[in-house]
Amino acid sequence: MAEVAYGVWDGVVHDGRQGAVNGTFPTLENFDEFDEGNQIRAFFGDRGFFVFDDKVSLVDALYHYMNKAAEQSCGACTPCRMGTALVSEALDKMRRGLDSPLDFDEMEMLGIQMAETSLCNLGRTCAIAMLGVIRHFRDRVEEEIANHRPIRAQHGMAYLTAPCIEACPSKVNVPRYIDYVRDGKPESSLGVLLQKYPMAATCGRVCVRYCEQACQRKFVDEAVGIKVLKRYVADFQKGEHALKFTRDMIRKPLEDGMKVAVIGAGPAGISCAYHLLLHGYHVDVFEKLHQAGGMAQIGIPTYRLPKDTLAMETDIIVELGGRFLYGQQLGRDFSIDDLFDRGYKAVFLGLGCQEGTTLGVENEDDRLEGYYRGINFLLSVHDHVAGDAKLEMKGNVIVVGAGNVAMDCVRSALRLGADTASVVYRRTREDMPADEEELVAAEHEGIEFHTLCNPTKILTENGKVVGVEVVRMEQTEPDASGRRGVRAIPGSEFTMPCDAIIAAIGQRVEDGALVEGDGIEFDRWQCVDAGKALETSRPGVFAGGDCVTGPSTLIYAMAAGLKAARSIDDWIQLGNVRFFKRSRMRELLSDNRLLASDVVQTPVRNEYRVHNPELDPELRKHMFEEVEQTISAKEAYAEAQRCMRCYRVYSVVTQHPIPEGAV
Repeated sequence: MAEVAYGVWDGVVHDGRQGAVNGTFPTLENFDEFDEGNQIRAFFGDRGFFVFDDKVSLVDALYHYMNKAAEQSCGACTPCRMGTALVSEALDKMRRGLDSPLDFDEMEMLGIQMAETSLCNLGRTCAIAMLGVIRHFRDRVEEEIANHRPIRAQHGMAYLTAPCIEACPSKVNVPRYIDYVRDGKPESSLGVLLQKYPMAATCGRVCVRYCEQACQRKFVDEAVGIKVLKRYVADFQKGEHALKFTRDMIRKPLEDGMKVAVIGAGPAGISCAYHLLLHGYHVDVFEKLHQAGGMAQIGIPTYRLPKDTLAMETDIIVELGGRFLYGQQLGRDFSIDDLFDRGYKAVFLGLGCQEGTTLGVENEDDRLEGYYRGINFLLSVHDHVAGDAKLEMKGNVIVVGAGNVAMDCVRSALRLGADTASVVYRRTREDMPADEEELVAAEHEGIEFHTLCNPTKILTENGKVVGVEVVRMEQTEPDASGRRGVRAIPGSEFTMPCDAIIAAIGQRVEDGALVEGDGIEFDRWQCVDAGKALETSRPGVFAGGDCVTGPSTLIYAMAAGLKAARSIDDWIQLGNVRFFKRSRMRELLSDNRLLASDVVQTPVRNEYRVHNPELDPELRKHMFEEVEQTISAKEAYAEAQRCMRCYRVYSVVTQHPIPEGAV
């Protein structure tokens, strides 16, 4: 474990010279080396700094830290715009052995002004480490500059982030794309998104909004409508504003033999193919269905995600020069050995979890009339809306489960003609894993929720579902993690009549056995066993998305596609996967919870968020037209104004240069 020589964090001072700590100092994990053989000598952040090596130059370290802040200042307020520039310039003079225009008293005064009067969180946090140095370790910096000799430059890196960026699996620079909306440049805003994934309009409709959960604005009133703004900028790029993708956008096309096979045209596969194409590779996407999109295509009803919107974004692969090979299933039409024999340099497995799991109760049988597994039901809904096969529901429909798939099933059942549709869930309303917006939308449409209830038996007559036996549950005492379990209440069984029951409690990899036969190892959860770089047990084969993590979200799948594309590019070009320094910095922040979770007080007035206009619940529950509509340019500008730009700067000083890694 790394041992701190001295530092200040959250106002707590640690001075190894005196063995003094005036409070609780954090225990740091995984802080010994930044990369292999490269010691971390110091760390600077928004809450203070740690020094591990007593020989570190604080002046040089503070210069690089403040210079990063000066580069990223938006210029909206004088304290941040001028303060970062003046302090950075003064530190630069000091480290070069020149006379500084500011002394440490003047730098402290500027730091206080920045921390107390800046309009955004970057300005309010970037001087904290410097103030800690000047107030508690001034003797060290004064000693460094006493003889006006140049200070030897140190190795390291500076990293800009924000709580919303760290919460996003794809690490989208959220404040930057909101800045562009505020500046009236939606096309530039979309460009920020397209650096990470091609499915911006899709994500703007169905993303589960990890970024909004981390948004610091919620401590003032409500989180910024990040997903709402994403949809706005994506939908703006239509008609006369449409962005055209062509092979000409690829900076360095590779020769014909540099081709990669992507198996699965879901979000993970689409994202991987997109980034590989932009790297110049020739990409073929093998898909067992006859449409691209994976679970986004067949598992999300059109009232949430219109299929023409999805098609517009999956078509980007073709526009960039990629190919979709439909009706091609791994294990049936080809093997991984076949792909390598055909000359593919690498293979990406983007298999989804398209097989629903069963309830495991008495009388459960796929052959029963009125029994459905969640994913199979949504596939039938997809075919019904597409006009390929008619599907009608009647009477009472019960959906077991409370995730997003369950909400899609129960809301679709209502639209297909069910008299009533209800959800049965073994835990409480607060425990439901579905997105809160989906739960509220279901409630508005008249869906009934039966919580602390668990099915024990399906009731049938003549091969048809007629009801379900349910037992009431009760919560247990909280365990060590604080989570309360549930247990059945003996003798509390009762019957719920129904005409159909839909099991929507989980999914698994459908083609797992076929993949295992190709030399790919699985873990104990029957998911593909992939390493940090998403490499599998077979050289040249990478995997990501639901087949690795289990059923997850669209944004996680797209993030995996980007990561896999980087790894594949490295593996083909170098024979190994390079160190990625930004990922290592994120690891330090996450492992040690260094990113402040409380709000930095900025002078903003209460202003509640803009919401997407919606169709009336009584109207929409009878049709599959899209429920939510896009906000106006005026509303988008107003919402963008609510962003507090919660940027933070973090930096490390290391013993040796940090490898550049992937870009």
